[in-house]
Amino acid sequence: MAIFPQTRTAEPLPVIALLPRRAGAQGGGRRLPSLRHIGPNWYASVMGTAIVASAGVALPVDVPGLRAACTVVWALSAVLLVAVLAARAGHWLHHRDQARAHLLDPAVAPFYGCLAMALLAVGGATLTVGVDVVGVRAALAVDVVLFVAGTAIGLVAAVVVPYLMVVRHRPAPGTASPVWLLPLVAPMVSASQGALLMPHVAAGQAREALLLACYAMFGLSLLATLVVLPLVFARLVHQGPLPLALTPTLFLVLGPLGQSTTAVNQLADAAPGAVAGPYASAFGAFAVLYGVPVMGFALLWLALAGAMVIRATRDGMGFAMTWWAFTFPVGTCVTGAAGLARHTGLDALTWLAVALYAFLVVAWAVAGTRTVRGVVSGSLTAAPAPPAAATARTR
Repeated sequence: MAIFPQTRTAEPLPVIALLPRRAGAQGGGRRLPSLRHIGPNWYASVMGTAIVASAGVALPVDVPGLRAACTVVWALSAVLLVAVLAARAGHWLHHRDQARAHLLDPAVAPFYGCLAMALLAVGGATLTVGVDVVGVRAALAVDVVLFVAGTAIGLVAAVVVPYLMVVRHRPAPGTASPVWLLPLVAPMVSASQGALLMPHVAAGQAREALLLACYAMFGLSLLATLVVLPLVFARLVHQGPLPLALTPTLFLVLGPLGQSTTAVNQLADAAPGAVAGPYASAFGAFAVLYGVPVMGFALLWLALAGAMVIRATRDGMGFAMTWWAFTFPVGTCVTGAAGLARHTGLDALTWLAVALYAFLVVAWAVAGTRTVRGVVSGSLTAAPAPPAAATARTR
């Protein structure tokens, strides 16, 4: 079987839903077998596409034609969201056994956080980019619906997935994965996206409540990340590099770092209309005092993860859906750096945002092209190939 439900004995095998596929493998379903192996990880392609549009318009530079290009990418992300939602609905309808196996697999269950982030990312991009096409009223309505749904799903995932890890998954010591961060970062995305909605909420109690709720979700996600991140680094130090197909997931650590920096900057922009002057000023100062050190650590981790990816590439790392980890987390660092540039006026942060965005666009183009090729060939929708035997670290 492709999924390994008995998870109490050893490290979760490499994220099976993301490994390269074997074209022509048996799907196991009597109807729509091509949907049998469409796991929740596919929402990463939606997130990675939407962030290209959102980060592009957030850049503190004026690039001719960039907004028009971002509008096209936003439209593509909306289409992708509908397509993946339909595919996942078909998966649950026709392959409930596999869907339940995914939920009970510690390597796959964390990807349910991607559903929340996909909804939130497309909603935010609709309000910031799609508004040029559909108008303010429609864009706001879409964003409200996706924000409410994404926030609810994200908060549920942030509780249910850790609960399952404790009572059902029980992963062995030293087996922490960057994937564990996915359900924990979803509330942080809600915190940053809630700031975009704040100007459209009636002034007074409602607006202040939304602001403080966003800061509460910021704290929820941040503290949970601080619990998990040391486990991830300890796993790397004591167990060695991740399997080749999972190496790109190291970039997932950038998600809570960049998204939290984005959140504090966007919330600082929204605070003056929601709380009294002294608190609004404090939130503005906090955005810089928090964001600059965290962005520094994000750059350190980016260098470390990049070195590990180069090593894995030399060892023969091939394409897998994990390559989408090069997109959304980097995009959050783009918006975080752009927010810091806006609040500090520092040109160095502006160029940092531009450089990270250039990397994001290249990564998105490569991951998107390879994904389309895999879908057309059927290699990404076939049953997973058996995982290679684990080997000890040799260098």
